[in-house]
Amino acid sequence: MATLADRIGVSRSTLAKRFTELVGEPPLTYLTRWRMTLAADLLIERPDATVAAVARTVGYSEPFGFSAAFKRVRGVNPSEFRRTATAAAS
Repeated sequence: MATLADRIGVSRSTLAKRFTELVGEPPLTYLTRWRMTLAADLLIERPDATVAAVARTVGYSEPFGFSAAFKRVRGVNPSEFRRTATAAAS
């Protein structure tokens, strides 16, 4: 955020405010939601991938942090999401 704000010549807070006005949610919320959407797709499309591998793919270095964020956004942990999605597709 700071690098982008510097490049366009505004403060971080101004950039965050303008982003929120245009997109409807703060930048970090948007980024987290986008990452979890990508992760959900990967969990379904790559059934052999571990949760840790999916976490790394979407930018998390620690599977625990990823799982906590996924549960906060999706309401279930990644493994449960995968089981439910796989069962629904069968």
